[in-house]
Amino acid sequence: MSELTSTLLAGAIALAVVVHLVWLARKSRNRAREALAADTAGIRAVVADAVDVSDGTAGVATWAGTWNGHRVQVRTIVDTLATRKLPARWLTVTVTEPVDVPGTFDMMMRPGSATTFSNFDHLGHTLPKTAGFPVEAVQRTDRKGVAFPQDVIAGHLDIFSEGRAKELLVTPKGVRIVWLLAEAERARYGVFRQAAFGDTKLDPALIERLLQSASTLRDAINERKRQAA
Repeated sequence: MSELTSTLLAGAIALAVVVHLVWLARKSRNRAREALAADTAGIRAVVADAVDVSDGTAGVATWAGTWNGHRVQVRTIVDTLATRKLPARWLTVTVTEPVDVPGTFDMMMRPGSATTFSNFDHLGHTLPKTAGFPVEAVQRTDRKGVAFPQDVIAGHLDIFSEGRAKELLVTPKGVRIVWLLAEAERARYGVFRQAAFGDTKLDPALIERLLQSASTLRDAINERKRQAA
C-alpha cells in the first residue's frame, strides 16, 4: 500500500469516527429533549401551570407552579457522587408555603453518605429518637433546644413505609419530600460509567401523592399551632 493510500485511508477512518461521534452527540441531545418533554408533561398533568425554572445545573431540572391553591416545586436530581454504589435519580416535591415551625426539621432515612439534594449533613444538632418514627430515620435541626411537633409529624409518615421515600424536610418556608425514582443500570455503569436510568418516567399519580402528603402534614402542623395559641 502506497503512502498516499495509507494517508487517505487514515483520513477516511478519522472522518468516520468524527461523524459517528457527532451522530451520537445529536442522538443524546434528542433523547434528553424528549425525556425533558415527557417529564414536563407528567408534571403538568398534576401542576397544570408548571414552568421550567431550571438554573442550568447539570443533572438538575426544576419546575414551579400551583397545586390546590398552594405554591409548589417539583425537581429531579441525578446524584453521581462517588460515595454511592450506583448513581441515583431523585424526585423532590415541595409545598412552598409557610409552616409554623421554629427552625429546620430534617428527617433522613438511612443516612450514610453525602447527598447532592440535601443539607442534612450540615445541620449541627441531632434530635433524640422519638416514638412513631421509622427506626432507620435520623432527625436533625439547625437550632439546638427548640421544640418541634414531632408527634404530629410522626402521624404523617405513612409514605415512608414503602422504602423509596428518603427525606422529609420541614422549614418555616415549606415541606419537602425526597423520593428515589431509580438507580442507574448496573451493567452500563460498571462498564461505561454512564448513569442510565432506562425508561424511568415521572408518574403523575406519584407526584400527586407526594404533594398531598406534604400538604396534609403542613396543614396539621399549622392547625396544632393555632389550637395551642
